[in-house]
Amino acid sequence: MQLIFEKGAKGRKGVKLPESDLPIKPEFPKKYMRDKEPSLPEVSEQDVVRHFSNLSRLNFSLDTNFYPLGSCTMKYNPKFTEKIASFEGFSETHPLLPHLPGGEALVQGSLEVLYQTERLLSEITGMHAFTMQPLAGAHGELTGTMLIAAYHRNKGNRKKYVIVPDSSHGTNPSSAAIAGYEVIVVATDKTGCMDLTEFKSKLNKDVAAVMLTCPNTLGIFEPQIKEICDAAHKVDALSYYDGANLNAILGKVRPGDIGFDVIHVNLHKTFSTPHGGGGPGAGPVGVSKALVDFLPLPRIIKRPDSSLGLECDCPLSIGYIAPFYGNFGVILRTYAYIMFLGKSGLIEVSEAAVLNANYCRALLKKYFDLPYDRTCMHECVFSASRQKDKSGVTALDIAKYLIDKGMHPPTIYFPLIVKEALMIEPTETESKQTLDSFVEVMREIAGLAESDPQKIKDAPKHAPVKRLDEVRAARDLDLRWKP
Repeated sequence: MQLIFEKGAKGRKGVKLPESDLPIKPEFPKKYMRDKEPSLPEVSEQDVVRHFSNLSRLNFSLDTNFYPLGSCTMKYNPKFTEKIASFEGFSETHPLLPHLPGGEALVQGSLEVLYQTERLLSEITGMHAFTMQPLAGAHGELTGTMLIAAYHRNKGNRKKYVIVPDSSHGTNPSSAAIAGYEVIVVATDKTGCMDLTEFKSKLNKDVAAVMLTCPNTLGIFEPQIKEICDAAHKVDALSYYDGANLNAILGKVRPGDIGFDVIHVNLHKTFSTPHGGGGPGAGPVGVSKALVDFLPLPRIIKRPDSSLGLECDCPLSIGYIAPFYGNFGVILRTYAYIMFLGKSGLIEVSEAAVLNANYCRALLKKYFDLPYDRTCMHECVFSASRQKDKSGVTALDIAKYLIDKGMHPPTIYFPLIVKEALMIEPTETESKQTLDSFVEVMREIAGLAESDPQKIKDAPKHAPVKRLDEVRAARDLDLRWKP
């Protein structure tokens, strides 16, 4: 498919703008002025519309395909939340308005959405307060570890370590390292949980925090989670909850009740806004009462007259970690989604997600290795080791073949502790018919791996991009069009 640059012709215009009637002031620095026209595509409006319409047809999206991507799900986003997010009263509000004199009075609706979403998330997770500032899950993790560091500094603690399991998301150790901590890794035991004996042997007074995903990235709820949190607190370490998998336990258990002190929530995963293509996202962070004073600026407060405003006089705060007051469009979708579903609806979300994952697990474990064969939560992790050892068919090959079948591949090669990992998360919104179709294709793949493995290795045949030299693509990036 041609690039938009290659479809144009010199002098072709889509729209003609009038000449500027404003003089260029002589004092404007010449070094900031162009000395020639920018190299832009010269195409008509119709060329542009056709180009991007045809590009959109090449995309895998949740509106067009089954998308069982584990750990960072392409979750269903109801169209009514999109409509609400487009309301002019929200979408056309300038983000600096509440910071201007008298501006707070003009954005009470927006501030109410932020304030109420904070309270809803606090109730759902069992935390004392939230900040809506972080712009992504990883940004939320970094914010959380910064809050932990601020808490220990304020107490005069000289902590050096953060403990993570070997099944953790990669952002856990990276966030801890950026916040100034060394990382201690604890192995996973034969049941798929963090090895409790090894954890206790590595826990000491120099540990600042324990970072856990629960259910973990194997899709397993750790039954000893309360014991882990209690042990951490005995050495004045904090417990951090990676909220990537919160959708598995909505309405069933609150992380704050277990003993977690800090949590980030992926709104773009759990509460209706998928984040394909890297955005948009939002990773609000909730904290227990002991960490409230360290939350980022600004804080949203309710005044005695019930009006809402922004509070910036918080001496212990870690300061500003994002512009304005968070990724408001995602937060607005979340507020609408939670209010629409209510308590019973959120509980149904988690129940359906767990049911769908276990349905896939039960039907496929005969065909693919299941390293941890036990009831899962919202996702199940298979291994293609059997297929690789017998016929050389890898998890990557299976992913490519699924593309030809019109299904987005599941997450592959994660978690790292599972060889040839296939992480499947069907989410709560998929029907039995869709899951049956997926299972049928996976069974077909298992059969072809034995009878005709080359057919899988040659896939995809119908995608616009076939097999690439991935090592060369990573080392020799070609991202810019050259005439």
